[in-house]
Amino acid sequence: MYLLVKTNGSKLWRLEYSFNNKRNTHAIGSYPSITLKEARKRLVEAKELLAHDIDPNNHRKEKKEVDENGSFEAVAMVWLEEKSCDWAAITKNRTYRRLEKDIFPWIGSLPITDIKPSDIRQILDRIQDRGALDIAKRVLQTCGQVFKHAIVNGKAEHDPTIALQGKIPSKRVKHHASITEPKKIGELLRAIDGLDSKFTTKFALQLAPLVFVRPGELRHAEWSEFDYAAKEWHIPAEKMKMPSPHIVPLSDQTLTLLSEIYELTGNGKYVFPSIRDPSRPMSENTVNAALRRLGYTTEEMTGHGFRTMASTNLNEMGWKPDVIEKQLAHEERNKIRGAYNRAEYLHERHTMMQEWANYLDKLKYTSEPMPQQGWSDIKAL
Repeated sequence: MYLLVKTNGSKLWRLEYSFNNKRNTHAIGSYPSITLKEARKRLVEAKELLAHDIDPNNHRKEKKEVDENGSFEAVAMVWLEEKSCDWAAITKNRTYRRLEKDIFPWIGSLPITDIKPSDIRQILDRIQDRGALDIAKRVLQTCGQVFKHAIVNGKAEHDPTIALQGKIPSKRVKHHASITEPKKIGELLRAIDGLDSKFTTKFALQLAPLVFVRPGELRHAEWSEFDYAAKEWHIPAEKMKMPSPHIVPLSDQTLTLLSEIYELTGNGKYVFPSIRDPSRPMSENTVNAALRRLGYTTEEMTGHGFRTMASTNLNEMGWKPDVIEKQLAHEERNKIRGAYNRAEYLHERHTMMQEWANYLDKLKYTSEPMPQQGWSDIKAL
């Protein structure tokens, strides 16, 4: 990246890069409208796109074409402005928040003509996973109204929400049991620290709330996957059953814990090897069995429940839903949007994971919740 100073005095940020063995120039913006800090952020985003075999210039062009041809977000905003003329202000604001929080992060950038029932289904599943059935029904209704508006105005031909009518259960579905109340989280963390068990089991339980990956990803963790310089754990795509690796930023507390574990299992392949056969990871029932020994029933807490614990509390602390969902490895269907979001949110995820570890420490040692913070506090970073 460099700053091009033209004869007329204008200063332009430029990035020289190679794609498919061809040299290209990517325009980042003009200085001082684009500061050095912002230029560096856009540089990281462009490099992340290149790492996923996406040309930054083509990505910008395709995004512009989507916006011009009718992305879901663009159509929805026109619908909202027209529809809300007869609404009270509170109704308009509530509908916009619903779009911004639960819909736009997942399908907002997609062409409205490309959206399938399965895309809407994934949105509804995420909402139902947090037990908000009424919101799921409202989101389905809102999406349906947007598609009807699009059909009337020639922006779409079909309404994918029709196939999902009646699919949202009227009763709360059963989820992985989890402890989400701050005081009880502190009690659980102290109980884990006092666990009298095999060292691998105790360390796995201590690490689980800090990284909140799926239980299978935790027990299959390999030492070769950790990048200590970058403070990241790179879980291979094949383990994630996704098209790309998943990055877990490592807090200072996590790195300290890993250094302690390394003293015991660092000469092997797995971070948490089986006691009987070190060439294999520990049993899938180990974490849940340890929770039972601590006195927690299957209706109170499970190994998978650490993900719900983190998701619930991070949302309540004010972190941006996109950042939380990306850290939970809820993968984007759209390859370009998914790669772009990985670039856009990695810095925020590093910050969030450190603040989450600090929050857990606060609960463990004082049993008092930290003041709410999150996206609003780091958006200027």
